[in-house]
Amino acid sequence: MARLDRIIGLARSLAIYHGIPLRQRRLRRLYRQFVKPGSLVFDIGAHAGNRTRALASLGCRVVAVEPQPDFARLLRALFRRVGRVEIVEAAACEQDGRVSLAISERTPTVTTVDAGWREARSGETGFAGIHWNRTIEIDAITVDSLIERYGMPVFVKLDVEGSELRVLAGLTKAVPVLSFEYLPTALDDVARCLVRLESLGAYAFNFSIGESYRLASKQWMTGPELRESLVNATRTTWRAGDVYAQLHG
Repeated sequence: MARLDRIIGLARSLAIYHGIPLRQRRLRRLYRQFVKPGSLVFDIGAHAGNRTRALASLGCRVVAVEPQPDFARLLRALFRRVGRVEIVEAAACEQDGRVSLAISERTPTVTTVDAGWREARSGETGFAGIHWNRTIEIDAITVDSLIERYGMPVFVKLDVEGSELRVLAGLTKAVPVLSFEYLPTALDDVARCLVRLESLGAYAFNFSIGESYRLASKQWMTGPELRESLVNATRTTWRAGDVYAQLHG
């Protein structure tokens, strides 16, 4: 049964992230605002590689960081002939070392290293029926260590299922642009991430709702303005999305 669950999970992720028409075009349109050919990018929580694919197609050098062994193997297969893509099989975290990864084999998009986030989500309607049925020990690496190894990225994308603040704790340098996922039920986590980012540099913020791959505001915002905008947005559209942070000044 576990093997079947893993196959179903892989197939589901491939269909969702690579099978929807025009998704790659929308991603490229969004990312062109932040990168150019030759830009170094970290795709942290690369999963099935749809964002790595979009960034590589724009000519970026991509370091794709993925903790799940099955998906790391998938990424190596997908990008084996793309010289500008490097796969790092590890979880980005607050310190280098080892960490426990809780895997949901049927729904691998919610695999996480953060036990508190997993516990909080288990009581929510949107996560009903999801089971984290396997735990493994994996390598952990900080963003600072990635920077030391590969250089300063132009853009860092985070999709780490509740570990955003832990990842940011392992970053002590202001990167030009960074994005991270938000959930309507976890806006307090967003506020903590904004505080951390503002301690690193003079950031302005924007956000993208759901899978629109379009910035929701024409104007970049302060931290308090973003938090207010997210509260208002989630009142009308109960959907997850991504926060974007860009250095200004």
